[in-house]
Amino acid sequence: MQIGRWNHQSGGDGQARGSTSPSRGSYGGERSYSSRPQERRGSSPYRSSGGRGGDFGGRSGGYSRGRAPARGRGFGVFGETEAEISKFMNKTVVTTEEPVFVPEHKFSDFDINAHLKANIIARGYELPTPIQDKSIPHALLGQDIVGLAETGTGKTAAFLIPLIDKVMKQKGERILIMAPTRELAVQIEQELAGFAKGLGFRGMVAVGGANIGPQISALRHNPAFVIGTPGRLKDLMERKALVLTDFGTVVLDEADRMLDMGFIDDMRTILATMRKERHTLFFSATMSKEIERLIGEFLSNPVVISVKTRDTSKNIDQDVVRIPRGADKFEVLVDLMQNREFSKVLIFGRTKFGVEKLAKELSRRHIHAESIHGNKTYGARIRALEAFKHGKVVALVATDVAARGLDIPAVTHVINYDLPSTYEDYVHRIGRTGRAAHKGKALTFVQGR
Repeated sequence: MQIGRWNHQSGGDGQARGSTSPSRGSYGGERSYSSRPQERRGSSPYRSSGGRGGDFGGRSGGYSRGRAPARGRGFGVFGETEAEISKFMNKTVVTTEEPVFVPEHKFSDFDINAHLKANIIARGYELPTPIQDKSIPHALLGQDIVGLAETGTGKTAAFLIPLIDKVMKQKGERILIMAPTRELAVQIEQELAGFAKGLGFRGMVAVGGANIGPQISALRHNPAFVIGTPGRLKDLMERKALVLTDFGTVVLDEADRMLDMGFIDDMRTILATMRKERHTLFFSATMSKEIERLIGEFLSNPVVISVKTRDTSKNIDQDVVRIPRGADKFEVLVDLMQNREFSKVLIFGRTKFGVEKLAKELSRRHIHAESIHGNKTYGARIRALEAFKHGKVVALVATDVAARGLDIPAVTHVINYDLPSTYEDYVHRIGRTGRAAHKGKALTFVQGR
């Protein structure tokens, strides 16, 4: 854990990035699936399946029979070499004990509004996570913050709690929160509603893919919190429905993801219209040169709080499913899903078309599945996400739109049906399981060569 002042000349966060390859662990390393029936009768709970080269073959998202898989635009696929594949294997059976984090504060210790404190305690919060423990005191003092932490570490509460208190204590204070995806924006608003219950102010969500009319109407009521994606926020500004001179605080959540998604120009436009003297909270899972430049542009002498300890959680058992040439990748997936322990499974595919087709094919095999990807409407994506969260479907098949920021409780397994583009994408994908105190499993399909 590190905490300090940002030095724009430093050239990075100075932290180890987990350069050693994960251990294969003590019980057999990767899992292999044979296309020969006599080899498919082992005692492993991950039962193999083989047979024909069906519609779901291919290494990285090509779903039609006999067609070369899509390779993306201008980049390769991570996991195509043996050295890369080894990073998908990390057993949790034998681990060294790490020091237990002891927070400096309890939520009851923070100098915040009494009603807000009661809401926090009523929701079962007692001890802050590391990012909350270290960042909330600085945010309460009005200091700019750069928060670096892995997914699932409580970043949302780390900024919402001090900012709700700020709204309660400073009359007329308004907060802008930028997030990379619609789903994350909705999730932040839901968290806000829980913490701010009975406090007498409102928040609203402004995201693309939804009818802009109700969003314009909601803005007329001057909500204290506006939570949105950069593209829709910019659209509302151009329509004169959103005037940011009233906002003294801004949060950039999952800033590295917004950068990856091409929102940098929109982010600059939005921030340029705000007051120069503002309170800025900047949260990111990674620190790149581009992120350093953004921090230099957007923040004033920020406190840097880093609680990054490793690339992947120690709670995630990672393994590889090797599929020999000629075996049917889809049948292997179906066979896995028959096992009872696969009760809440997030499956990642490469393309929108492939994800949609895979979800439909799973449902035809009586494995209830929903899909989430960029071609679905806002409403359909939220309904699919809610169905998965509440156990109405066993599987959610998704593109990388679901890899960042979303808090989906008790995901038992993450399956990389298609290989990720980068190791960073892999880390964020599997971070949907093994959250908090839960154990999780991540399986990556690797097609035979």
